[in-house]
Amino acid sequence: MNLAAIALDYPLSGGHIKNAILSAVREVTRTMVTPAGQYCDAVCLNERILRRAASAQAHRSLDAKALEKEGKPVATSGGFIVGKNKVLMIETMLNKRLFKQAEKLIGKVTSLPISFAVNTSAHGDHSFGNMYLPSATSIIQHQNTIQYISKHLEDDKAFMIKNFGAGRGIEPIQARTGNILVPTGGRFTLDLGGKQVDIIDFGFAQTGGDLFVWEPQSKTLWTGNPVIAVKPALPWLLDGHLVETLSTLKKVYAFLPPDAKIVPGNGSLITREDIKWHIDYLETIKTQVKVAIDKGLSLEETVKTVTMPEFSGYALFGWVHPGLNVPAAFKDLSGK
Repeated sequence: MNLAAIALDYPLSGGHIKNAILSAVREVTRTMVTPAGQYCDAVCLNERILRRAASAQAHRSLDAKALEKEGKPVATSGGFIVGKNKVLMIETMLNKRLFKQAEKLIGKVTSLPISFAVNTSAHGDHSFGNMYLPSATSIIQHQNTIQYISKHLEDDKAFMIKNFGAGRGIEPIQARTGNILVPTGGRFTLDLGGKQVDIIDFGFAQTGGDLFVWEPQSKTLWTGNPVIAVKPALPWLLDGHLVETLSTLKKVYAFLPPDAKIVPGNGSLITREDIKWHIDYLETIKTQVKVAIDKGLSLEETVKTVTMPEFSGYALFGWVHPGLNVPAAFKDLSGK
């Protein structure tokens, strides 16, 4: 996630909201930056994606299942796909320690080098590990991602070090951006040797540089943060664009076969139907905020009115809904 954007998107929300945002960010990054956090092989947890082969795997933090049951935020997920002669790494993680864990998982399956790596967004927990990839690895990013990293990497690093402390593996990070760029609305197909993988921009989904990774043989989609985790987790409208985000998630849902497997941005495997929770939430917030605007309510009045308790249960609900998503929806629908 783009930590700097969280604190700066809604500067008029008030000091208590800013404090809540910072607390939320600290909680969601806890498992990303603590030395105790470990990532596990999908096969050992019975989360092998392919039924007959280990050529496509997802990985998640070891405490993901327990945290999900409590509605708490979970650290970043990722994975890899192995063809006959090439390997694709999906997400390079936050720092060297986590990158090396993910790299080790690949080494358990194949001796092939990592030919490609893809970042589903510019967020540090998905892309900071790029600098540790072999020099021959090609990096796939959205064209907007490379622009963001080029401008904001140092600001993002400074924010994280200031708020989470030094010595977390953030200081050494240097920009290594993509040499294969997916344009807005584009699609790029990789041939790994007997296995094709599609890298797709379905539209604005959280950052304007969001990529989805589709492996058709196993019917598996890596979504990055647009689908952040299983219910009761909610979308984070970090950069606004409620209407576009809702449209994009509907496109993703329509694209997927009923038996598709989904690797969310954070957490365990979910199903196509789990995406409906996120779509229903955005539909509801759109409807209720539109009603508030039509009544002439202010932003503050709208936040107090659009409470949507039926979507509570997420540990960050008290921040992400009133402090982030309702203001984003109000701005998008009112034009103010």
